Amino acid sequence: MVLLVMAAGSGSRYGKLKQFDDLGPNKEFLLEFSIYDAIQNGFNHIVLITKKENKDYLNDYLRARIPSNIKIDVIVQEVSNLPNSIPADLNRIKPWGTAHAVWCAKDVIKTSFAIINADDFYDKNAFKNAADFLKSNPNKSTYALITYKLKNTLSEFGTVSRGVCKEKDGKLISILEHLEIQRKEDIIIDHNSGNTLHEEDFVSMNYWVCNESIFYYLEEYIIKMHNELENIEKDEIYLPFAAQNLLQDNIIEIRVIDSQSKWFGVTYAEDKIAAVKNLKQYTDNGDYPSPLWN
Repeated sequence: MVLLVMAAGSGSRYGKLKQFDDLGPNKEFLLEFSIYDAIQNGFNHIVLITKKENKDYLNDYLRARIPSNIKIDVIVQEVSNLPNSIPADLNRIKPWGTAHAVWCAKDVIKTSFAIINADDFYDKNAFKNAADFLKSNPNKSTYALITYKLKNTLSEFGTVSRGVCKEKDGKLISILEHLEIQRKEDIIIDHNSGNTLHEEDFVSMNYWVCNESIFYYLEEYIIKMHNELENIEKDEIYLPFAAQNLLQDNIIEIRVIDSQSKWFGVTYAEDKIAAVKNLKQYTDNGDYPSPLWN
C-alpha cells in the first residue's frame, strides 16, 4: 500500500519549514510519526512531494532511518510541471497547490493510495482505518475521507481553516470551507462567514484515500482551473475542491470514515510547545519506541 505525504509547504504562519522541525523526543520530524504509523498498518511504499531544494536532503534523511524493505520516492513539485496543454509561466514561483502536488506523483503511483499532510499528526487508528478501506474497497469510483471532530482540530493561538463535512449514510455530500475558525469561550465561530459551528462536526484534515484514477481527473481539473485563475502568479489549485467537483459531477463517491483518533498540528509557532509535549507523552506511554527508528 502507498502513502503519499505532501511536504512542499512554506510554513508562512509558522515561521519556518514546519515539516522539517524536530518535534519528537529524539528530534524526529512530525511526518516520521505518520510514516511509522503507516508502516505498522501495512503501508510499504512512501512517496513524498517536496520542493526541489529539499529533495536530496529528505531522501537521504529518511532512507537512513526507515527500514530498507520500505520503498521511498521523493518527488519534486516543479512549478513548470504542468499538463501538456498549459504553457509554463516564467513569473510563477509559488507551488500550484495540493491538487497539483498529488498530480505530480502520477509517474510513481500505479495503485490505490492514501494522502496526508507532512505537518499534521493523524494518530495510529486513522492509518488502521485507511488501510482497512484500501484492503476492502473493490470499487474504483469509491474514494474515502478520513475525518476528525472539529473540537479536536483547533488552535489556541489563532484561527484555522477547516473544511466542514456534510454526510448522509456514510457518504460525503459536500465540504464547506471555513477560513477563520476559532473558539470563543463556549462557541466555535468562523469569523469569515459569521457561521457558528459545532464541536462534533466532522472536518477534513486532508487525509484522502483514493486510487490511480485520481491522476486523470486531476489533470482535467488542473487544466480547467488554470484557465480560470484570477492571479496566475499566486492563486492555487486545491485538492479538496477537486474532490468536491468530482463528487458533484457524480464521477466518484466518497465514504466518510471517522478517524476515531486525536489530531494535532503546527499551524502557528506557539503550537510547537504542545506538539513536543504530545509526542513525548505518546512516547513515554509506549505508543512509539524511542528512538523512533532502530
